[in-house]
Amino acid sequence: MTIQFNDETFRDDYSYHNSAEAIRRFPFPFDKDDYMYAVNMEPHAGGREGSPFENRFDVDEHYVAEMRDREITLNEDPLRCQSLPHMELAGWDLLELIMVSKSEDYPELFSLHRDGDRWHWINRPLGIDHKFTFLDPTTLPYGPMEYITRQAQGDFAVLDQREGNLWMEAGMVTSQADWSLDFDIGMNFFEWHAPVPKAHEMGIFQRALKFLLAIQQDSPSRRLNWTMTVNPRLDTSPENYHKWGPEKRTLTPENVGEKQYLRVELQTFFRLPRSNGLAFPIRCYLISLQDLVTVPKWGRRLHRVIRDLPDELADYKGFAVNRQLIIDYLAQFDDGKPTSPGIFPDE
Repeated sequence: MTIQFNDETFRDDYSYHNSAEAIRRFPFPFDKDDYMYAVNMEPHAGGREGSPFENRFDVDEHYVAEMRDREITLNEDPLRCQSLPHMELAGWDLLELIMVSKSEDYPELFSLHRDGDRWHWINRPLGIDHKFTFLDPTTLPYGPMEYITRQAQGDFAVLDQREGNLWMEAGMVTSQADWSLDFDIGMNFFEWHAPVPKAHEMGIFQRALKFLLAIQQDSPSRRLNWTMTVNPRLDTSPENYHKWGPEKRTLTPENVGEKQYLRVELQTFFRLPRSNGLAFPIRCYLISLQDLVTVPKWGRRLHRVIRDLPDELADYKGFAVNRQLIIDYLAQFDDGKPTSPGIFPDE
């Protein structure tokens, strides 16, 4: 195997860490020195070698630990995975998409052998070697969506398309940025985005929905989204706010670089072939400020973005209470020099 998987945690002692390589490949979300909502979609058709955009589903050093954390969350709250009855075919679509993609993109880690509807799946990092019958749920230990998303980093929303809208009617959600699958399931695109400030009056969601409804098979798209999190906790759900909410009050000038994390979502969109549903994987990446500023361009830029962000966006993204601490910390890494275009580090 070419990836060395970390032994780390996303709760309690928070032993999560990024290697030097993981820092350099981090999906920094800002391509300029300021930020405002945009329909920032682009084709998900590969990307820079070694970056999170290279493959259809990124697998990195956090894979095994993230799957352990998902199992803990599901044991505590099984409603983090739900699928309405009519979404089972979309679940099989998603299973096929992930198995085919991973076995083609990471053949040293995953194998898929197909003989008609008799499939043989091998997941070496998790020690899984399983033969099953495609489209026969009695041959899997869980439903098809749950089975495969217990083996895939990131959250997954599976959307039904009808009536000119998208409906969230299945999902595996254990690493979300303060939203609830149990609350949102059954909602349409505008209903689950209702709490977002400014974007509605800017027409962002109307344009985004029009784009998403038109996504075709074999032409996936992607975008980056971001927020802030104190401590490297994957599960920042409303259901567990009593666990992570108080941690916002633990930041000090001395520990903000270590404890404040930039949380980035690589959101991708795949049209599913049999169900015509839309798979919406949301992969979460975490980086502490003290690691982020080791890339000088990112340190300068993040300071300017946070400093100039409208107040209502800082409030919506949940870091308004610590905003000045973050600005003061980042200011020492902003020497006023111009930054280069794009998101990648300067060579």
